[in-house]
Amino acid sequence: MWKSAGLMADGPLISNHHVALLGQLARYGISGLFASSVNIAVYHALVRSFAFDPNLAWTVGFLGAASIGYLIHGNWSFKGHGGRDRQHVRITRFMIVSLFSFALNSLWVWLLVQHLRLPIWAPYPLAIGVTPLAVFWLNRRWVFE
Repeated sequence: MWKSAGLMADGPLISNHHVALLGQLARYGISGLFASSVNIAVYHALVRSFAFDPNLAWTVGFLGAASIGYLIHGNWSFKGHGGRDRQHVRITRFMIVSLFSFALNSLWVWLLVQHLRLPIWAPYPLAIGVTPLAVFWLNRRWVFE
């Protein structure tokens, strides 16, 4: 009865594809938190200790985080996903996606810290919670295809 009503699946509850996707998302989250921590630590230190302009400090932190991110995401987050034969294309695409990420996070910094005069930590939730989801999708579908 359950099967005929469409309430019972014929196969496993989660397909191998979805298991792989969840694994990539978990690895991406872990490595992304690490790269984001580098970005935030550099940003915070430069603003607090050296009175850097917040967007300039974010830029310096981003450069370190993007370098670390490419290595970790390519070798761990998306390991086994897509081909690795066109390295120059992948690096170029990663740079484009990273610049999108940078622009979005810079918008958060500008809007919240410089425009609304909120504390320097105000962009952290958006930089850690919103931007990475968009960037994960772009990396998975376009960079590490």
